[in-house]
Amino acid sequence: MADQTSHALGAFRAEFSSLRSLTERAVAQLDDREFFSTLDGEGNSVAILLKHVGGNLRSRWTDIFETDGEKPDRWRDREFEREAGDSRASILARWETGWRAVEETFERLEPADLDREILIRGEKHTVIRALTRSLGHTAGHVHQAVLLARHWRGDRWETLSIPRGESERFRRDLSDRRSR
Repeated sequence: MADQTSHALGAFRAEFSSLRSLTERAVAQLDDREFFSTLDGEGNSVAILLKHVGGNLRSRWTDIFETDGEKPDRWRDREFEREAGDSRASILARWETGWRAVEETFERLEPADLDREILIRGEKHTVIRALTRSLGHTAGHVHQAVLLARHWRGDRWETLSIPRGESERFRRDLSDRRSR
């Protein structure tokens, strides 16, 4: 059982890391105008999505066994507003703070911790449930940000995966690498 839980921890860590990388590769393609642009007055920009995810991850994954995952110093509603001090640098710093909390948590987690209970908004969750919940939430917003980045870049977009029409070549190259 310890092997399975250790594998699960590694899998969660890898998926979170993949989502972070995907987002950062998309954001790197945006200029500041695109970073802060919305599709309409009620929509979120890439900047707002990163601000929210950073705030959420910091709140959820800081001191998980000692404090509720909804920290009293988090102002969730403000995460969805562009405030006067918001710049690309300040939002990326908030994003980084959230990811640092995730990474530090993974550094401390042991396989046996997956069954431990933590609180999120006063509700008990096992760590594995909290990881699943957070991964789903983060993935949703990451894919929103990537879609927006793709939209804003248009024909200047550099694909983050296998380019259209290249799947067969990718498959052949992969097969060639495996046969060596």
